Amino acid sequence: MTESRPRRAQQVYTLAVEVGRKAGDGLPKGATGAGLLLYATGVDEAEAVREAVAVLKAADLAPLDVTGYGSLTEREAAGEEIDPDERALMARALAENAVIVAQMEPFFDRDAPAKA
Repeated sequence: MTESRPRRAQQVYTLAVEVGRKAGDGLPKGATGAGLLLYATGVDEAEAVREAVAVLKAADLAPLDVTGYGSLTEREAAGEEIDPDERALMARALAENAVIVAQMEPFFDRDAPAKA
């Protein structure tokens, strides 16, 4: 007889991800990489990070670094104000069990000479 453990609830985690360049990544010409703000689901932050990295790699992006900012509950407990638009994206990520990219900011090397 097998015991079934209670299933832990999915939560939404806020993650900041830095990506480098990779062929076919869709980043603008001259960009050296990008920063992404995303919401990912998981039973814990480690699972959310693994899922986010897998989705980004499948999208031909090259994740270099991930910083976790906690779950919605953790962020609220820390006193953060979370605006309605952000809450809506988090609710969508949870409902769809998905990784939602909320923002993507390309990085450019300001010291490099401009290329035509």
